[in-house]
Amino acid sequence: MKRNTNLNNKWGRQHPHNLINHSTTNNNGSSTVLEWLLSCASIGCKGVVLLGINIGFCILGSLGIVSHCCLKGQGVGWDGMGWNNFTYRFNVNGQEGTLFWHAHTGWHRATVHGAFVIRPKKGNFYPFPKPDAEFPIIIGEWFNTSIVNLEKQLLFYGNGPNYSQGLTINGWLGDFYPCSSSRRRFLPQDYQSTIELPNDGEGPVLDDIYKVEVKSNKTYMLRIVCATLNNHAFFKVASHLMTVVAIDAVYTTPYITDIIVLAPGQTIDILITTDQKPASYYMATRYYYPLIRVDGVPANNTRDDTPQTSLLVYEDSTKSNPSAPILPNLPELSDVPVAFNFLSSLKGLENGPHWAPVPQHVDEHMFITTGLGVTDCIHEDKYLCQGPNFTFMAAALNNASFILPTNISLLEAYYNKIIGIYTTDFPNEPPKIFDFTNNDLALDSTLMWVEKGTKVKKLKYNETVEIVFQNTVFVTPESHPIHLHGFNFYVLAQGYGNFNPVNDNKMFNLKNPQMRNTIAIPIGGWAVIRFTANNPGVWYMHCHLELHVPLGLATAFIVEDGPTPQTTLPPPPADFPRC
Repeated sequence: MKRNTNLNNKWGRQHPHNLINHSTTNNNGSSTVLEWLLSCASIGCKGVVLLGINIGFCILGSLGIVSHCCLKGQGVGWDGMGWNNFTYRFNVNGQEGTLFWHAHTGWHRATVHGAFVIRPKKGNFYPFPKPDAEFPIIIGEWFNTSIVNLEKQLLFYGNGPNYSQGLTINGWLGDFYPCSSSRRRFLPQDYQSTIELPNDGEGPVLDDIYKVEVKSNKTYMLRIVCATLNNHAFFKVASHLMTVVAIDAVYTTPYITDIIVLAPGQTIDILITTDQKPASYYMATRYYYPLIRVDGVPANNTRDDTPQTSLLVYEDSTKSNPSAPILPNLPELSDVPVAFNFLSSLKGLENGPHWAPVPQHVDEHMFITTGLGVTDCIHEDKYLCQGPNFTFMAAALNNASFILPTNISLLEAYYNKIIGIYTTDFPNEPPKIFDFTNNDLALDSTLMWVEKGTKVKKLKYNETVEIVFQNTVFVTPESHPIHLHGFNFYVLAQGYGNFNPVNDNKMFNLKNPQMRNTIAIPIGGWAVIRFTANNPGVWYMHCHLELHVPLGLATAFIVEDGPTPQTTLPPPPADFPRC
């Protein structure tokens, strides 16, 4: 498949069908060629497991300055920088479903993003009845300011910037914001007093909201992508149940639910049957913002809880039932139990397409703490640093806060054996063992200081790695969505509090665990993953809350070559961008 994509998109509305479609096979995959015309940016299709062609050098699965540098060239783009193009060639292996492609330079992915759809090859079938139609649902964020300036603010003051003004569905805010339209659609009575009426409020507005038009008694697939920068999201369809059939392009045991939860970067494929009376039903999303103290006391939550909406519209419903659309009851912003129940209930589809049993032997055990921290103020005027006690905010894994190199890519440095760019001493455990979820330690200056550096972890080819991720309470406890490039992994277990290897190992699902490429570690809790390092190259692992990436919540795995030419990292392509 060949696709030429021009990403000249200056924070505009994301086209709802900005899809890359692909068919794969049950064996060795099929080749895909993407040609990108870009101003300074790098593109990632997170979750694509790249094997066989340009392993690791294809940005789809790596990060700009991990695998290659920003694309810059001749001419002038909208941002005053040069245009250039780069051709990605890669195989899609053992995956079917929906993935997320996006810019991976700065905060460009706020609008430079879309869905990457992998369907069964002709002659193969879904492990469920084929839906009558399918629709993309991309949950994004709306910022009423410059994304670039927000990122600069973060890097200058060392504190989180202002959050978005709202979520979007396929680029639209929906009906519940005054700026959504010059006129207002029919709204539920209890919202009349909270939303200013721009005009007379009469008549439905047909072009201010994304609509899915359906027929009665049909089954539809929604391919849902969480493209938010810094927020998790709830999603619900009024009066309808949903059946989860895939997550992160891996099939699941069908799971029926009325609510789904996504962390930034995650995808979910759901089936929905149109078995209700003909009418218009809101499909709504709201922030899931799990800021809550470990002792159970809710933190101060200042997020706007206005629901962002799209419409599920039954055929002829405006004639048979012209009443206001039905709005679902969404959970509260910090409803941690609802989110945990959903995220921990999903299971893999054992013996389904591309299923592989969980490896039982583990070669490398790692215990990695995830969370915020601080470093010394970088300014002479300490009042410019907005961390606790005039420190500079940071983030870290095992107290190691990652610095990306700026003059050469990590992959290039590794391949060419250039020394001094990184070290291979990323620790297998934190420097101190303590009560990680004790809220009284949130500002403990003896524990929350981090060490800056470019520390990576080296793995032998085909090693099985097990990682316990343990969230910490420093500064602000959060649910960190950790994404690993280049691999899917099994989620063996997750829970609250401190991980206990004696008791919690008994919870491991070694039969049919869910497989993902991004795991949302429960707030004030832990999660355990396992994967096989069978993909040579340099692979980034990072928090998918975008504001935590430049603060250092990341590292990289170097997977050494295997014994054959097919398991050996090839040389970079001729048009490989240089720093």
